[in-house]
Amino acid sequence: MSPRLEWPLHIVRRVVIAVVVVAALAVAVPLTMNRIGEVRARCDDGVVKKGENGECVGVTDGSWAFADHLERVEGMIKAENDQVLKDAKTKKEPYVSVAYMTSFTLGYDDSNSADSVRHELEGAYLAQHRHNRGDLSSSPKIRLLVANTGSRSAQWEHTVGELIERKTSDDRLVAVAGLGPSTDPNLAALKRLSKNGIATVASTMSATNIQNIPGFVRVGPDNVAEAHAAANYLKRTDARTAVVVQDIADNNYAKTLNDAFREAFPDDGHKLLGETMTFDSAGAPGVWKTELRNIPVSICDKKPEIIFFAGRGRQLTHFLDALANRSCTQRKFTVVAGDDTSNLNRRQIEIAAKRAVRVLYTGLAHRDTLSNSPNSVAEPSAQYFQVDGQMDRWFPGDDRYDGQDIMAHDAVLTAAHGIELAAGGPEVTGEAVGRMFHQMDGQPVAGASGFISFQNNGNPRNKAVPILSLNSRGRADLIEVSSAEGRPPEGP
Repeated sequence: MSPRLEWPLHIVRRVVIAVVVVAALAVAVPLTMNRIGEVRARCDDGVVKKGENGECVGVTDGSWAFADHLERVEGMIKAENDQVLKDAKTKKEPYVSVAYMTSFTLGYDDSNSADSVRHELEGAYLAQHRHNRGDLSSSPKIRLLVANTGSRSAQWEHTVGELIERKTSDDRLVAVAGLGPSTDPNLAALKRLSKNGIATVASTMSATNIQNIPGFVRVGPDNVAEAHAAANYLKRTDARTAVVVQDIADNNYAKTLNDAFREAFPDDGHKLLGETMTFDSAGAPGVWKTELRNIPVSICDKKPEIIFFAGRGRQLTHFLDALANRSCTQRKFTVVAGDDTSNLNRRQIEIAAKRAVRVLYTGLAHRDTLSNSPNSVAEPSAQYFQVDGQMDRWFPGDDRYDGQDIMAHDAVLTAAHGIELAAGGPEVTGEAVGRMFHQMDGQPVAGASGFISFQNNGNPRNKAVPILSLNSRGRADLIEVSSAEGRPPEGP
């Protein structure tokens, strides 16, 4: 029998310690990895990574920039928010919060562009600054939160959940502005916010079927107003015939735009030629692009003077490509589109304007309105957006050619006006702010896009609608200022 091996005591102790350490690591490593995973999923306070592409979505006070090109404006928002909290602590200055919500992280399928959402946030900041310490200084002060719903608003449920929680937190959220384009996810988000007693102000949402929602108003014209404004302008030209091209995949924006124009244009002297020509952007890009390439064949046969395009700006650019390659090159057409054309970037506009057709669209706002139709906008508000005005000084080199900053400014200004009116009551709540929107007939919002008061359904009354023309410099020229009734309201 072999002799038993005796281990020195100091070696036994080391082995025991090693075993204990290894056992501890076996437990600790998964926990550490879990914690690391949680940290990586969390971008910042109130902001987490969601979806296949790991977008950072949620709500921030400006401390987290959702994209590099937003860093400057979000930094300015953060500084203003910090000042509001400081004043609340040292001066007992009351405050509430307003969130600006849209898709700030964008993908190929988004109708918004990076330029447009940056301009929106810049305009929202201007309205916050004016209300807190500028020419419209009032109380309670406003903290401006930035809420990202992700590309195509796919993560809206998470972001809206974050916003609802901020009603009763120190944020004291009472209103959400912006809301993004007229899509089903954005409509669902709007309804969820309304159900939870948060007032909502749409800046660019124009689909006619989005209305009669408690606490909801929009500062831009709906598609019925846009279509009638376009028809009012076209009927003063020599054009007598038109066709309509519609994206049947878009039941909110495109369908309501199509229906509205088909109602507004025809009369004894003006005629629609045939039924609406359609394509379906919900299919594969190769399919709907082929559909668009085939439509000019029918257009050449019908020989209209006007082509009304009821679809998004992204599809419009492909349609213009198809129209440029039409067989009837000798015929001249004017293409008229809706406000989503504002989301085209400078390069897309330059290309579109060179397609051998004139391209007009009904915009939501334009800074030249002040000089073209000075009585239809509030000069103190519009001055901020003029060349070398305050916005140019704050954000030098950022060419605001799309009017999105104006619309966001007017949306947040509307929320601020509602908050100011609600402050005369027992408590500033989302429900109270929503009720105040319908008390603005005698004192409309003095917006840079027009004077704004609201119908019972949430739509603005006879809102000014600029008729714009794309040019080869990548901008839009203002042709005239129209409205659903032909002339916009003038200020008091």
